[in-house]
Amino acid sequence: MPVSNLSAVRIFVDDLAAAAGFYDRLLGAPMVAEPDQGFLVYRCGPAQVVIERVDASAEAEDRALVGRFSGVSFAVGDIVTACDGLRADGIEVSGAPARQFWGGWLATLTDPAGNQVQLVQYPPD
Repeated sequence: MPVSNLSAVRIFVDDLAAAAGFYDRLLGAPMVAEPDQGFLVYRCGPAQVVIERVDASAEAEDRALVGRFSGVSFAVGDIVTACDGLRADGIEVSGAPARQFWGGWLATLTDPAGNQVQLVQYPPD
C-alpha cells in the first residue's frame, strides 16, 4: 500500500523557548502543543511541524540531531519579500534567495539551535 500523506516533520533543538520564538515568527501557524510538554507542534496545512527538545544529557546520537541541515522547506509566494520581512523580524537569513536550475528559488534560514530550514518559491506553472 503506497503512503503519500505527509503527517509531520520533526526538527530537534536544545532550547524550546528560543525555538518557539523563531518558529512562531517564521510559521505564523497555530501552536497546538506548548513547550511545557517537552515539544512544540505547529499545524501547517495538512502536516505538522514538531519541534523536539534534546537534553544536553542525551546520548551523543540524539544530540547530533540538533544544529544541522533539516531538509525542510516552507513554500512562499514571493521569497524576496518573505526574507525581507523575516530579517526585519529578527530571523537570520543565512543563505540569500537564489534561483535554482529548476526555475524556482531557495533561501536558507538558521534557527537558534543552528538547524537550517529553507524557504522555497516555486516557478509559475
